[in-house]
Amino acid sequence: METFELVRAILIVVAAYVIGGIPWSIIVARAAGRTDPRTIGSGRTGGANAMRAMGPRLALLSGVLDLLKGTAAVLLARALGAGTGVEVVAALAAIIGHSRSPFLRLGGGRGVAPAFGALLAFSPPIAAVIIPLFVIVIAITRYSSVGSLTACAAAGVLLAWATATFGWDPWLYLYAAGGTVLVWLFHTDNLQRLLAGTERKIGTPPPDTSAAVNATDQPR
Repeated sequence: METFELVRAILIVVAAYVIGGIPWSIIVARAAGRTDPRTIGSGRTGGANAMRAMGPRLALLSGVLDLLKGTAAVLLARALGAGTGVEVVAALAAIIGHSRSPFLRLGGGRGVAPAFGALLAFSPPIAAVIIPLFVIVIAITRYSSVGSLTACAAAGVLLAWATATFGWDPWLYLYAAGGTVLVWLFHTDNLQRLLAGTERKIGTPPPDTSAAVNATDQPR
């Protein structure tokens, strides 16, 4: 790789990380005068908290903007002719930026939306297959995390299969594996709660801690 290509690749990946780090749910919440998603539930900025904080319409808007971060990272590398390898690394950087945002002291979401956005740029048909799977799993289990993890794993398998079957660029194997690993890694606390049986289902109100608070306020 020539010096120009190396510098270009580094700049694209850094830009993708910064793009991924843009906290759209917080920006939308502040613009609309709604609750900061970080003050609810897990304290993350992703879709589930955005839904609880802002309602479905604004959560959908922030979700689409988060999705486009992954798409933008890939298309930026593609527009500059950097090659599939840089496109893949840029996509992974956007996922990391979303979950470890430089604007939120390395806080953020789970990486699902930008991961899907990058998949949409790499293979729209596979992305289209994943959407109903995501919805069906959530409808059955009522766990947002289970839907995300299942859809991400299925996307990785399908992308790897399509790459092998149709002779796509082997760099896509890296995204199939790396994207899945990152999203699952950023769901570590969800996995722990699922195993412990304490993961919160969609539509379930947060636990009432007022009794415990009142008890601690009583004189002794």
